[in-house]
Amino acid sequence: MTRLLIASTALVGALAQPALAETIGVSIPAATHGWAGALNFHAERTVERLSETHPDLDFVLTTTSDPGAQISDLEDMVATRNIDALVVLPFESEPLTGPIQRIAESGIWVTVVDRGLVQEGIENLYVAGDNASFGRTAGEYFAETLDEGARIVVMRGIPSTVDNERVEGFEAAIEGAGIEVLAMDHGNWNRDTAFTLMQDYLSRFPEIDAVWAADDDMAVGALAAIDQAGRNDEMFVVGGAGMKEIVDRIRNEDPLLPVNVTYPPAMIATAIEMTVLGLTSDAPMTGDFIIASELITPENAADFYFEDSPY
Repeated sequence: MTRLLIASTALVGALAQPALAETIGVSIPAATHGWAGALNFHAERTVERLSETHPDLDFVLTTTSDPGAQISDLEDMVATRNIDALVVLPFESEPLTGPIQRIAESGIWVTVVDRGLVQEGIENLYVAGDNASFGRTAGEYFAETLDEGARIVVMRGIPSTVDNERVEGFEAAIEGAGIEVLAMDHGNWNRDTAFTLMQDYLSRFPEIDAVWAADDDMAVGALAAIDQAGRNDEMFVVGGAGMKEIVDRIRNEDPLLPVNVTYPPAMIATAIEMTVLGLTSDAPMTGDFIIASELITPENAADFYFEDSPY
């Protein structure tokens, strides 16, 4: 389910649509993990398709593996490509807020995707999954499934507003359920980092009832460490984002993976399309476009399994 939230202040901005853009910059993280790989897949195909349907528009697509490189990419887009609009998924929220704010203040249309900025009101359009819902959906499953006194460990993502919102939603959902959080550390949405982190958890805690990994790549890393330690029968793992390998195991009722939470990487396609529409029409495309999370279970997993998906 999606919902479009348009603030009254955004509507004021919509009355003065910017001129037709000649060049749209798209800046996203490199494919350092599965979800980002799918993000790149959808971004590339969307740019290809829109380049054909809008021959009067040019697109500049860059990928980056760290905040500093992304800042350099953005500066280059403004200085040498003279972009009229920017679609950006910040690698990290805090270091990218200032550079993106300067771009917006120069009059360039800005669409921020997924990882919000630390200061509100900078962008024209914000497109994201509902991160509070993502964490809350997982937390509600834990609260309903685990007995009082259950012990869990948590793997956070890269420090960002996305990560903060997910964790806050999760913590609110398990509050009062009598669940003990043994440890909560950053796995950076990376399976190798998560593997090492889970090894640490397993060595420190002789009893773990469940793992919340706030991303499926971290869930994969956690599962590998659990299997290596021979503790498969002790706990279950809940990840998120709907990786097809995870969804396949859920639909086959793997006890280690009872459920998952959706968070579609195709949101980048939505963001690029809405930006083009906002710049080439009178449609009020400013505001927040938020895609709510759903719980994937063995009963509905077939609806979320896509064989040809890159993720």
